[in-house]
Amino acid sequence: MNTRVFRNLSYGVYAVSTLDGERNTGCIANSIMQITSSPATIAVSMNHDNYTNSCIAKTGKFAVSILSEDSDAALIGRFGFQSGKDVNKFDGIDFSIKEGLPVINDSCGYIVCKVIDKMETSTHTVFLGEVIDCDTIGSSPAMTYAYYHNVVKGKSPKNAPTYLPEEDSKPEKAATQWVCSICGYVYDGEIPFEELPDTYTCPICKQGKEKFTQK
Repeated sequence: MNTRVFRNLSYGVYAVSTLDGERNTGCIANSIMQITSSPATIAVSMNHDNYTNSCIAKTGKFAVSILSEDSDAALIGRFGFQSGKDVNKFDGIDFSIKEGLPVINDSCGYIVCKVIDKMETSTHTVFLGEVIDCDTIGSSPAMTYAYYHNVVKGKSPKNAPTYLPEEDSKPEKAATQWVCSICGYVYDGEIPFEELPDTYTCPICKQGKEKFTQK
């Protein structure tokens, strides 16, 4: 099977948020879809290993911030390549509280849901949520999964439903590539990597230059 065909399906890039007790938490997801219009319901697929999964199950609510093409790519690094067990992902983030849940202001809209059902698979939980609040923010187009891969040059976290292990296998190139060991971002700037200042950070996960390795 050529599983790369799955990338021809339509996906967005979203920050799914909920509560860890009284603390805000969340993660990046791309498998979200509207199921019905009246009442409006949303399904979100969440890996069992994502800390956000258990937090949604306990809280019974989740919010979806729809990232736009103009959203700071560092949001994907923060919410997609760190664990809410270890860090408060909302520290320093511009967000608002809607129906008791945090939503990211640097987005093109949000949806807040209460969980009304769920389905378990071998690796993921699919939460079905009834929409209790939603609105648009700004006018920038929503970021698609294809845009994230092809323009932002980002990679999928291993917990993502759309993660493909073979995406790490690249055709051999004559030139050396510098790759972020945390999120997989490939540096392709005009300045040779060795000449970048020591203050350089990965545009996706904001890790330092020392986290890059040669491939």
